[in-house]
Amino acid sequence: MKPEHLPLLNSVSAPAVHPDGSRAVVSVVRPDFDADSYVGQLWSVPRDPEKLPRRVTRGFRDTAPAFSPDGRVLAFLRSAPGGAPQLHVVEASGGEPQALTDRKMGVGSFAWSPDSAQIVFASREPEAGRYGTLDGVGSGAEDARLITDYKYRMNGEGYTGDKPQQLFLLDVPELGGEPWVKPVGRAAKRSGTGQGKADGRTEHDGATEHTTGSGEDAVGFPKPRQLTTSATDHAGATFSSDGSAVYFVAALHEDADQDLVSGIYRVAADGGTPALMPVPNLGAQTVSDVRESADGRWLFFTAQDLGSTRQDFVAKNTVLYVMPAAGGEATALSDAENMDVEAPGATIGLRGPDSALVLNHAQGTVELLEFSATGDHCLLVHGDRVVGGAGDAAGTVFLSYSDAATAGDVGVLEDGQLRLLTDFSAALRTEAGIIEPQELTFPAPDGYPVHGWLVLPPGKGPHPVLLNIHGGPFAQYTTAFFDEAQIYASAGYAVLMCNPRGSAGYGQAHGRSIKERMGTVDMQDVLAFLDGSLGKFSSLDAGALGIMGGSYGGYLTAWTISQDHRFRAAIVERGFLDPVSFTGSSDIGWFFGGEYVGSAAEQVAAQSPMAAVAAVRTPTLVIHSEEDLRCPVEQGQRYFTALKQQGVDSAFLVFPGEDHELSRSGTPHHRRQRFEHILDWWAKYLPTDSNRRDSDAGRPDSLR
Repeated sequence: MKPEHLPLLNSVSAPAVHPDGSRAVVSVVRPDFDADSYVGQLWSVPRDPEKLPRRVTRGFRDTAPAFSPDGRVLAFLRSAPGGAPQLHVVEASGGEPQALTDRKMGVGSFAWSPDSAQIVFASREPEAGRYGTLDGVGSGAEDARLITDYKYRMNGEGYTGDKPQQLFLLDVPELGGEPWVKPVGRAAKRSGTGQGKADGRTEHDGATEHTTGSGEDAVGFPKPRQLTTSATDHAGATFSSDGSAVYFVAALHEDADQDLVSGIYRVAADGGTPALMPVPNLGAQTVSDVRESADGRWLFFTAQDLGSTRQDFVAKNTVLYVMPAAGGEATALSDAENMDVEAPGATIGLRGPDSALVLNHAQGTVELLEFSATGDHCLLVHGDRVVGGAGDAAGTVFLSYSDAATAGDVGVLEDGQLRLLTDFSAALRTEAGIIEPQELTFPAPDGYPVHGWLVLPPGKGPHPVLLNIHGGPFAQYTTAFFDEAQIYASAGYAVLMCNPRGSAGYGQAHGRSIKERMGTVDMQDVLAFLDGSLGKFSSLDAGALGIMGGSYGGYLTAWTISQDHRFRAAIVERGFLDPVSFTGSSDIGWFFGGEYVGSAAEQVAAQSPMAAVAAVRTPTLVIHSEEDLRCPVEQGQRYFTALKQQGVDSAFLVFPGEDHELSRSGTPHHRRQRFEHILDWWAKYLPTDSNRRDSDAGRPDSLR
């Protein structure tokens, strides 16, 4: 695989299953170099093996499909080039999609009412005069912001306090009715559509009309009713089983700015004040998702325990709980110590009258499990794959997943076995090729097992070795297809990836072992995995080693090269490099560093790559994005400057317009450039047979 093969990576959404269980619909999205964006459409995937999957929409980017409970309508989000996602509906049997929203900042998640008559959706509501709501007032001319809270920015969103995510209720129009047309002439005068508001909107017979400003006819949209108004984000909205209420997750308690606590709220579908659903037997929790069981008796929710400080998020497994829908104490259904569960897609999946579907992160895989409200559970899908989403209807479970041979596909469960229904990665395997990872485990110096994988390039070697370190730290490398490893291996590098202590998927004790001890056992583990691999495989070149990682992986890379000087070169990407300046500059800086590295100055310095930078001698490429609010660009700038000042061969690669997610969801041309610069850096210090070249030939000026 090469950087130019990125458009072959098809990402597959969680499946929307038709109520009769005959088919599922998924979105299939891919990077596109020509559009320099992500494009994709919806595909219908029949259960019948005699029928083939087919594309059912042709929008620029169509995502998040969801069938109405009666099976007559398919709702989804559609984005035009450069535009925000808007809610659309189309008859399930096919037809022309109809737009339901024209929200300034787009639509996020949404959910159907049980009677298929309404949709609740989330959307950011901008403060008047900001974000283009006032003609002629751009971002540079907006009023100053007076900030008094910790929580005012978020990576990928920018400022959030002046555009909180609110919930709206929308009546779904009859799709077979006459389409709305814009009045003209005398009719327009009678209806008042000629009188515009400051934001370009006018009222018309209960509908909202938006003037495009491009000379095109405006379109009439149903007018949504706002359910929430508090100046904070509201998320995860779903209807109660009888449709009378909407559940959601928010932090509406007093002093919410001082902790990480969020709770479950319920608001009547016809309006009113949201009410907290108290859970008297649990301490401080941050709730991720909530869903009422199909029979209306139970409330499932996922949450993490935050401890007495109300901020202790470090390596806390997400737990599935159940409580009576009428209120009462909650019961943990999943094992808090050894399971880390999450919703399969946007919300907890429902199966039968009183069961929930969740995903469990387990030692480099993601499993699909079913839990009943009474506590019984069964493992539905496991093995060397990563389940991304699942849905059930009429007793049929469809799921999307990835593994070593696919970036995303759809399958169905039959008699406890997974049957493949699609092959969206056929072109990837044919044109780019996929190298199968080898699973390995080696002991750390204290005997602790370190689990991971080796992606070995073709040929007998000796191959230069790249030690890759994942972000998080409470995350995991998995058995799924990983474009980074494939591209580096195709260039002739042996790629090592492991899940050291601090990672997710191996229990809370594994994850919390680096709390206030970063750069200790985690560094020992990645180096033990490297040494074990070098000892086992004679085709690995122990004299040609590189080390790289992003975010926490950038942290551990920078820390390791200050302690171990065997590496010929390093790449430190979007790193957490100075806990001191991280506080106040990062969107999570007000709590993250203190929880992970502690607060005492000597303790912080003992875990800080910036405090140890004087010991670095390894040539280092520092990569960062200008709009990264998670690990702000100042972290990379200061680290690079310190390296230069002490004479270390180094370079600073900066991407405009990108944030912390560059390597995963940055613009396609930036993702390709990132790979090209990375491969060029390694070609300079770790040449392989496939990339050996003159030290300057073809190298970008910034890396010479």
